[in-house]
Amino acid sequence: MLNTVYQLTEPRKIETCFKNIDVTGNQVIIRPIRLSICHADQRYYQGSRSPEVMAKKLPMALIHEGIGEVKFDPKGIFPAGAKVVMIPNSPTEEDEVIAENYLRSSRFRSSGMDGFMQDYVALDHSRVLLLPDSIDESVAAFIELVSVSVHALSRFGRFAHIRRNRVGIWGDGNLAYITALLFRYMFPDTELYIFGLNQDKLSLFSFARKTFDVRSIPEDVTIDHAIECVGGEGSQQAIAQIIDHINPQGTLSLLGVSEYPVPILTRMVLEKGLCLFGSSRSGRADFQKTIDLYTAHPEIVNYLANLINVEVEINSVADIHRAFYEDINKPGGKTILHWNI
Repeated sequence: MLNTVYQLTEPRKIETCFKNIDVTGNQVIIRPIRLSICHADQRYYQGSRSPEVMAKKLPMALIHEGIGEVKFDPKGIFPAGAKVVMIPNSPTEEDEVIAENYLRSSRFRSSGMDGFMQDYVALDHSRVLLLPDSIDESVAAFIELVSVSVHALSRFGRFAHIRRNRVGIWGDGNLAYITALLFRYMFPDTELYIFGLNQDKLSLFSFARKTFDVRSIPEDVTIDHAIECVGGEGSQQAIAQIIDHINPQGTLSLLGVSEYPVPILTRMVLEKGLCLFGSSRSGRADFQKTIDLYTAHPEIVNYLANLINVEVEINSVADIHRAFYEDINKPGGKTILHWNI
């Protein structure tokens, strides 16, 4: 079956191409219905990645956050019409030590292989999970981003020592909000402190114990562990502040992505005996755990709805461009695509 794929061929240029989908194979055929734009997609669209990266990755269909509707499952596991979560990570092997999202052999949609901007997507059964009817579809569209936080917090639970009286999260954007919200439910006995710049955004963290402006953190504020969700040019200052305010032998979880090297005062890392670890992407188990959290605590979905800033009906390539334009100019939050094209 010929499938239409909407590929980015150069910055701000999307062209349609046609690729064959084998409907006689073992994969599930899915029609995307809700997609969500990620910062990584926007960097490709705007051409803000290095020329070498752009030349290596393009042409490529964007978007790795989304849900869809099953059209055909040759094994009959997923009924036609079922709403499902599409997992973008595509491992090619299993390892008893290294998780699927860290295997160098794994492929990831919208980063080296076509993403979900297609008429239909063919996925292995292991890359598909049923979406409960009770979960709002627009919130479910960015479940991939939420699963990244779940993955990082699951690792935090394994790595951080048991004194967890106070934990600080640096950042006030989407990732920080999601991570803080999930932390509140996964570690309910810990006081949560949020450190950010934007007072309007900080006001959304109503579930946190305290919020602080990073330009005026009281010297006597201390935390047992920290999670950095800033990324970019702000990473250096955030990490430096964490090192200043974290107690000895604390754990620092790095989640913010930076395109450039970030200097770290290793002298104080050594002096305090700190543990630093990074987390990236997620795997099937993290997606399932996210769905389980949504089901057990429906209010999480209501909180996450606060992040939806723009919803765009996609009926043409022109609408795709409009969605990326609105996303780059929005004050914050997520842009959701109603994929009707």
